[in-house]
Amino acid sequence: MNTTNNTVLISGGSAGIGLEIAKLFSARGNKVIITGRDPRRLENAVAQLKNATAIVSDVSKKEDAEALTATLTKDFPALNIVVNNAGRAILYDLAHSEGSFEKAEDEMLTNYLSVVRLNEKLLPLLQAQKEAAIVNVSSVVAFVPGTLATYSASKAALHSYTQSLRIALKRAGKVKVFELMPPLVNTEFSAIINGKSGIAPSVVAKDLIDAMEKDEYEIRVGQTQYIYDLYLQSPAEALNVMQPGK
Repeated sequence: MNTTNNTVLISGGSAGIGLEIAKLFSARGNKVIITGRDPRRLENAVAQLKNATAIVSDVSKKEDAEALTATLTKDFPALNIVVNNAGRAILYDLAHSEGSFEKAEDEMLTNYLSVVRLNEKLLPLLQAQKEAAIVNVSSVVAFVPGTLATYSASKAALHSYTQSLRIALKRAGKVKVFELMPPLVNTEFSAIINGKSGIAPSVVAKDLIDAMEKDEYEIRVGQTQYIYDLYLQSPAEALNVMQPGK
């Protein structure tokens, strides 16, 4: 996959992994569009980029997804890479928490269903290009659940969907489907689970670019590869390793 001279959409691109991905694509001469819910954070992020546009958009809202699709079709008809990075994570105890359904519903909508919706809406635009790609950002917990129980479930759903989407679009032709699976990353997003002990988001972004250039579709960053290998050998041991305090 060519990683220069593209038009790239990155949801959740105002901070963390999304912003680092935006920086690398921007530095490589791509046109970058970042989205997010907070106008101030988007303004600060886009000021750090070249040839970039910020659009306030909440992926979990149907009307925002429709408006974003209309804007991209009209103003960025050459769009050929979509990075689904926006996410939602809620820390709570399944055994002692009211509102578990509502929390899980929130996470599932943002982390999984919103990705399905936006991909569906943007596929006609992507399929019109000579070369195109979708990147779904999942997690190490797509394989083995961690502290964030229903967040883990939403990423497992995203992983399964991504595999099916890759198979379907390979048959159809032009759109490649990548899955980026970070371990714990030192971002504001992961602060609730001691993210400061995680790897830098710039490492995740670099691994994505490197893998896309080689057409490596499952990108298991850092400790994700170790957990994945352990899961294949002993699912019980992998689950034990991923629990708090291990």
